[in-house]
Amino acid sequence: MNMAENKTKSQVRWVEITEAHAGQRLDNFLITQLKGVPKSRIYRIIRKGEVRVNKGRIAVKYKLALGDTVRIPPVRVAEKKEQNNFIPSALKESLEKHILFEDDFLIALNKPSGFAVHGGTGINAGVIEALRTIRPNAPFLELVHRLDKETSGCLLIAKKRSALRTLHELFRGDGIEKTYIALLAGRWQRKKLWVDAPLLKNIAKSGERMVLVSRAGKSAQTFFRRIQRFQAATLVEASPKTGRTHQIRVHAAHLGHPIIADDRYGDRDINQNFKQKGYKRLFLHAQKLRFTHPDTSNILMLEAPLPSTLTTLLTHEPTL
Repeated sequence: MNMAENKTKSQVRWVEITEAHAGQRLDNFLITQLKGVPKSRIYRIIRKGEVRVNKGRIAVKYKLALGDTVRIPPVRVAEKKEQNNFIPSALKESLEKHILFEDDFLIALNKPSGFAVHGGTGINAGVIEALRTIRPNAPFLELVHRLDKETSGCLLIAKKRSALRTLHELFRGDGIEKTYIALLAGRWQRKKLWVDAPLLKNIAKSGERMVLVSRAGKSAQTFFRRIQRFQAATLVEASPKTGRTHQIRVHAAHLGHPIIADDRYGDRDINQNFKQKGYKRLFLHAQKLRFTHPDTSNILMLEAPLPSTLTTLLTHEPTL
């Protein structure tokens, strides 16, 4: 980013908006600039007029334009060294070797299971924060989509705002083909099945987010194809045609064949039996993404190999 700014943190900074941040909402832009500052504080300094765009007061939802000049007041932020201490070293060390594809517009990762894609409640940092520490000179890095913490596989990160906008449009429509591998509990008799069951977000009494099949929910479709049957489980491909929260997990449970090691939607006794055999993580893996590159218009086919821990377990799983 081309920034004309004072280096002293106690002074006002003036930031000129380039293509990397053009089109971004003012509040989201400030969140990236004032790392460690609570969102409530950021909204407060905007409302009080301490933040200015082109020397004028501005609304929180204002979308920045190319060439805008943003006044950022002196706000205490966490030291960068302190922030990095919260990022698991195992995550930072594994990111480079898990890169499937990278150019000037995007990065594709084979995300390891057990790591959240971003920081949040109870999570200091995730994949995107760790990636920014190993790409400190990258002016723009943002998640294109999300994977559950325990899900592994293909994850896209945009390196330009223009690429982010284009990829978001592809995800909202049917421009990205997604293929997951999942191990379902029980012997599934069907070879193929199209599941069309609307999903409704709900919050459990414990505060945990749950998703339910409900007529009041949003349209959701997943195509399942059987790959191999075992004595007590079935390996399938799952291709979601919509992108609802926990979609594959809920649709699988709706079929009566929840995903192995799914602590939220699975069967406790079945999970315990498989845990004793070594299945310690959700058996859901984002294997393939197929889409048009946001700049070249070439078709990209990205494939993330199934983790060796899962393939090893399958080789020891009794077949029919």
